[in-house]
Formats: sequence, structure tokens, C-alpha cells
Amino acid sequence: MLHSTFAPATLSARGPVSERLLAALSGRTERGGTVLDGFEALAAGALGRAPDVLVDDDLQLTLFLLYRLHYDGVVPGDEEWEWHPEILAARVVLERGFEAALRGSAPRPPLPAATRDDVARALFTLTGHEHNPGLALFVARAASRQQAVEFLVHRSVYALREADPYAWGIPRLSGRSKSALIEILADEYGDERVERMHSVLFETALLSAGLEGDYDASIDTVPAITLASLNAISMFGLNRRLRGALVGHLAAFEMTSTIPSRLYSDGFQRLGFDDSVARYFDVHVESGFAREQSACRDLAGSLAEDDPEAVGDIMFGASVFLSLDDRQSAHLLGSWADGYSSLRSDARATAELPAVTVGEPSGF
Repeated sequence: MLHSTFAPATLSARGPVSERLLAALSGRTERGGTVLDGFEALAAGALGRAPDVLVDDDLQLTLFLLYRLHYDGVVPGDEEWEWHPEILAARVVLERGFEAALRGSAPRPPLPAATRDDVARALFTLTGHEHNPGLALFVARAASRQQAVEFLVHRSVYALREADPYAWGIPRLSGRSKSALIEILADEYGDERVERMHSVLFETALLSAGLEGDYDASIDTVPAITLASLNAISMFGLNRRLRGALVGHLAAFEMTSTIPSRLYSDGFQRLGFDDSVARYFDVHVESGFAREQSACRDLAGSLAEDDPEAVGDIMFGASVFLSLDDRQSAHLLGSWADGYSSLRSDARATAELPAVTVGEPSGF
């Protein structure tokens, strides 16, 4: 099961905004009253100075922590902060900048007619043309054990809470699209079998690879673009007006999962990892075709027919998934090609990092 043993002293701020937030949440400043006065202005100022919100470590960590308050929390006893006015005001400011950056950077595909078949066809065209499984191919054929472990660290940010951000969509949908979302999520959550939950399978994979199964263990080490990938889903899920983007994001995720998952499985088997690592990816292959059809037709297509105005956001959400996935992949592959770790390790050369032995701690 997903563990949350966050120790605030071990999670490092990445700038003045996340530092202020972590101090408040962890009780390093006086609670209540004026402790977060001016936090909205601080966030707005940092946003205005950021050249690229998507790779700004301070802002992406701050958003990650703000969203985390709506999941399982950041530190014990932080429930009082979830609906704090300054918290919400700052989140709105950062979300506006984040959404604008996503809309400005993601490709804008042609909009289909609001029918199940047309939306499904448009999504298949988009995911077929725009998605390049280069990272999966590299892991399958050439990645070292060190690089494969780094990939798992990046993946853990989403996979240890797999499907949770999409679950916000359930009360925001109705009819066939709601039923399709529940069907997809039921599979993610193990069909009433806790040991088959995808998050549990991934935790098992992490532990067998010598990594910690604690959700917080990797946060300090992953770069902003990895946090941005999860933050985008959280933003879509927590804003009812963006329900179309949430649906489109999930559809694209499902439609591009089968082939990369098969390649990742091949790679971890090639490298001699425990079978439990490949098993996590294998389950995404086994349900591939049926899930793809359900996601693009029953989920996205049905929402489009119920709400034709959602078509634009459906395609936007799908495009955001592909864009961020490609950008994160480019970060990993580029770092490795240059001989560096893809994790936040002060750009130390990969050769200088502790060697990874499967089944033993990696040192990350």
C-alpha cells in the first residue's frame, strides 16, 4: 500500500515560494493568523519572473504540495491548511500560469465533430502521429541498470498513486462517460483485489529493485518536468471546467500505454530485474486494446456527444499528455546521452553515481 511518512526536514524547498509553504505546513512558523499573508503575491511574483513555468522547480514543487493537500496531505496534521484562503488564492494564481503555459506549448490538433466515432478517430490520429516511444525503446534495448532505476524513480511520482487524479472526474461526468471512467479506474484499483492495484504492483516493483516504496522518497530527486506531468492531471481533475481535458488526458494515456509497456517489460527482463518489475508493465499490456477502445469511444466520445463544447478540451488534454510525456522523455534521454543522471543530483556525471545492483539500495 502507498505509504506517506513525509519528514518535512528532509524535503528541500526549491525557491522562496515552496520554502514559505513548507515552513507553514510543517509548523516551522506560527500557525494561523498572518503566517501565509502575502503568499498569493509571492507566488504571483515568482510566476511573473519564470521563463518557463513547466520546468520551474520552485513553482512545480509548490503546485505539487498544494495539490497534495487534497489527496493524503503533506505532513501529519495539515488538514487545516486544505481550504486556507491564502492557500487557495495562491493555487489559483499558479494554476492560471500553468494552464496558460500548457495551452501555449501543446500542439493544437484539428477539432473533430462531437460524435463518438469522430472523436475516437481524431484521438487515434493524434496519438499515432504525435507520440514517439523513444524512451521505451531505449529502456528495452540499451539502458543500463542505473538508468532503468532512474526511470522507475521518475515513474513513481504518478504510479504510486496511479489513477487517483483521474478519480476526481467521477462526480463531474454522467451517463456512458461516467460508466466508462469507473470501469477503467476499477481495473486500475485491482477489481476489488488490493494485491492487483496498479499502485501496489508498482510499489512491489520498486522494492524489488532496491528502492523505497515510500511515496515521498523520490520527490527531492525528480525535476520540475516530472512533477508537472502529475500536476497537470491534478489541475484537470480539481477544476470542473477542465473535465474535458481530464478525459482527453486519460484517453491519450490509455491509447499510448500498450506498446511502451511491452518495451519497458522487455527492458527490465533484459537487465535481470525481478519478475515483479516486468509484471507491473505486463498488466498494462494485457488489458491494452479493450482499454484503448473504452477510453477513446466510451469515455471521450460519449462526453463529446453529451457536451459538444467539451471537444476542444478533450483534444487539449490529450495533447498535453503527449507534449509533457515527450518533454519528460527528452529530459531523461538527453541527460543520459550527455553522461549525467536525469535526477536532481547537482548534474553529477552518471559514472560518479553509486552503481546500482538489482535488489540492493540504489543510493537515490
